Amino acid sequence: MSERALKIAVTGTRGIPGIQGGVETHCERLYPRLAAMGFDVTLYRRKPCVASPSAEFAGVKLRDLPAPRRKSLEAILHTFRAILDAGRSGADIVHIHAVGPALLTPFARLLGMKVVVTHHGADYERAKWGRVARFMLKIGERLAARYADAVIAITPQIAAALRGEYGCEAMVIPNGVESPQRCEAGNYLRNLGLAPRRYVVALGRLVPEKNFHLLIDAWRKAAPCGYRLVVAGDADHRDTYAAHLRERAAEAGVVMPGFVSGRPLCELMSNAALFVMPSAHEGLPIALLEAMSYGLDVLTSDIPACMLPQLTPADHFGCGDTDALAAAITRKLSSPARRSYDLGSYDWNGIAKATAGVYLRLSIHHGRVR
Repeated sequence: MSERALKIAVTGTRGIPGIQGGVETHCERLYPRLAAMGFDVTLYRRKPCVASPSAEFAGVKLRDLPAPRRKSLEAILHTFRAILDAGRSGADIVHIHAVGPALLTPFARLLGMKVVVTHHGADYERAKWGRVARFMLKIGERLAARYADAVIAITPQIAAALRGEYGCEAMVIPNGVESPQRCEAGNYLRNLGLAPRRYVVALGRLVPEKNFHLLIDAWRKAAPCGYRLVVAGDADHRDTYAAHLRERAAEAGVVMPGFVSGRPLCELMSNAALFVMPSAHEGLPIALLEAMSYGLDVLTSDIPACMLPQLTPADHFGCGDTDALAAAITRKLSSPARRSYDLGSYDWNGIAKATAGVYLRLSIHHGRVR
């Protein structure tokens, strides 16, 4: 690297550490590694999402900026403030995560900074967005493809879609997963009334595209004897979907502990009998990779993002088909087993090196990185 460390500004995330979301987990794992490699990284956090102020995390500088607690405005206004602050601070590269914040790619370029955009998935396909929001998210994708100095796609499918629609040659750098230290069952499970290997777990934000409502319906149909269902996660914003989901869960005896991290998450994942992901939309789901890293048997919808090469047809069911999901749960729980997966291609150290390569090439070349 040069004598002066490259200054990287990161936006498009709610923040780190310990904040719910796939992009948030991605950033929490990636940027400490890049900071350890010598990059000067500043990550911009949204103040309403931050429980306790902090100036630094694992070598990453943290900068908290205001953001409105409205899902239609939160990301874009915070990203605008972050890019403006990054320009004033002399950042060399702005790394924008997700297609919504990527609407401001041209603005960052106008301020003289190089721009990297990571495409985490087609957010305009998410059920929570209305027509106008979906249109704007699609525009964000288009502006990233046209104006970013480098575009990273987390899956080959996303890269192929960008190539086909915009002629944009995105680099594929996936999400990653760390090797966990498994935990014995302890107070956390006992307090939830859970017995080791006698429950099924699902993780994610409480939003419609995760299909947790279908999972609860399927669970009631399957009614597996002696097992409990745990749906761990919370909503980004208060809404009727999350409230109705909690009501349905209570009626069905489903455990909903909220957002879980740290030791409680380790207990929950180490001792489950099965992990289920019924989503209608994902990018490259880190929750699924984490479940696989714990050696859990898994069951997912058959959307492309969940069709990982490490899985078999028996690990999938037809997306949205409640009867098929119920039957698959019954089949899986009839012979629960631990599994071993080859997750070498999802190594965070390799992912950090690939991302560092993008930054370094941008610091040398003036044109777009291919």
